[in-house]
Amino acid sequence: MLEFVLPPAFLMMFGAVLLALSRPALRPLIALATPLVTLYFIWQVGDGVQQTVTFLGYEVQLVEGSNLRRLFATVFALMAFGGALFAFRQSKWWELSAALLYAAGAIGVSFAGDLIVMFLFWELMALFSTVVVWCGGTERARAAGIRYAIIHLLGGLILKIGIEGLMIQTGSIEIRALTLDDFNTWMIFIGVLINAAAPPVSAWLADAYPESSPMGGVFLSAFTTKTAVLSLILLFPGQPLLIWIGLYMVFYGIIYALLENDMRRILSYSIVNQVGFMVVGVGIGTELALNGAAAHAFTHIIYKALLFMSAGAVLYRTGESKCSNLGGLFRTMPLTATCGIIGALAISSFPFTSGFISKSMISSSAAGEQLALVWFLLVAASAGVFLHAGIKFPWFVFFQKDSGLRPKEAPWNMRLAMILFAVACIGLGVFPNLLYGLLPYPVDYVPYTADHVITQLQLLLFAGLAFFVLLPLMKRTDTVSLDVDWLWRRGLPWVMERSDRAITGLRNLTTGLAGTVGRLLYDLMREKPYRYFSSRSPMGQTAIWMAVLLAVVVLLAMT
Repeated sequence: MLEFVLPPAFLMMFGAVLLALSRPALRPLIALATPLVTLYFIWQVGDGVQQTVTFLGYEVQLVEGSNLRRLFATVFALMAFGGALFAFRQSKWWELSAALLYAAGAIGVSFAGDLIVMFLFWELMALFSTVVVWCGGTERARAAGIRYAIIHLLGGLILKIGIEGLMIQTGSIEIRALTLDDFNTWMIFIGVLINAAAPPVSAWLADAYPESSPMGGVFLSAFTTKTAVLSLILLFPGQPLLIWIGLYMVFYGIIYALLENDMRRILSYSIVNQVGFMVVGVGIGTELALNGAAAHAFTHIIYKALLFMSAGAVLYRTGESKCSNLGGLFRTMPLTATCGIIGALAISSFPFTSGFISKSMISSSAAGEQLALVWFLLVAASAGVFLHAGIKFPWFVFFQKDSGLRPKEAPWNMRLAMILFAVACIGLGVFPNLLYGLLPYPVDYVPYTADHVITQLQLLLFAGLAFFVLLPLMKRTDTVSLDVDWLWRRGLPWVMERSDRAITGLRNLTTGLAGTVGRLLYDLMREKPYRYFSSRSPMGQTAIWMAVLLAVVVLLAMT
């Protein structure tokens, strides 16, 4: 008999509701305490199924523990605490409450023991992440939130179709490794990839995240895509198709981030790029690759949140998000600039930062499996990451030209959150075993070898040189980069409008022709003098007599 285990996601949900109902003076305490209490209970969850309940006639597994699940739930709780610390003095209570419910959905997916529980928490994430987007408070945020909700409802519907089909086909709702050998598993695969921002449905991320509030973007950067990575590890490890999907995501993110002018859109496209590395690791499917995907998801949440905090602090103080309107902010926001640079170095896999100890596991696993092309592309992509996130973001926001802006440094709670996450980026880079000990498989990997360190430094130095040589081409203007979402945001309405006009014209033409033919027949058959079928016309009389004679012949033949 299973012992009762309080689901950690329920604790986060309870805290979110309590925050909404409590007095304003207590809300900061609840916002900060809830993730820490949840983190404690995360580490009380043992391995295996810990809690089952009956739902719609099914025995569902509400909580199942493992190293992998605890790893993701841990970083989700840490992210909820860091985000709450960054936001609690500036965000409205409903934004904080929605963000904690969003985090609760991610933790619920982490511990979901079957597909039904996973789907329920999946939809909880979709609902409250939409609310976080809407908390941007602008007309653009409202429209982006609607588009965001439509995409995630579509993804949830596809996932639900696959789960229901699999239940009918196999009678099982267990979360296990699946193969792409039937319609149902393909639907689950597609539904998960939509949340991972995989092409062609990836533009929702860069469309919605930059429209959130300066604080909301920090939460949005962490949960949706990383729960999708966890789901891919659990459901489709070693699926070769994921290697090529991941590589597409890697270079898609780099190209669009290099073209972009808005600092938070740069970071949003960078999320797609970094998730692509994780997807490649899942596709390779070895223990080292899966460890690398999980480790990179952990480190990515921290350094990407740090980058969004830095950008959010700039946006909060200046009201500007476009790189062409920023520059020179290191003079009055030195701590924000320093933390942003640390996050940029971590995402670029600079030695002694967290990205260095995680991303290299994925490329090393490709080399170990003799995937030379994959290894080469991953290494080339690392240089591209340094170009768009490692240099472009801090250079154009904090340095380049003097924009004339002299904003104050970020508020103390924002500074404290950035410092904690910057320390985490460096601490994990210096002491990698702190992370390696939490990974799902035993780690026999040493990141700090002379060959690896020198190769990475050379790569980053040459990428930096290329950036400054090509700096005139890197400067952005106030332009719009067309993405795949143009097909359904602009192209599809245009096609539907033209189709409606064509159908309306065809209907009017058909109606007109039918009316003309009807009137002609009516005129022909009307009984008027000298009409063809009138009994008073010679032809009409002939027709009548022919009919009479034919009737007589038929009667004679019958007798």
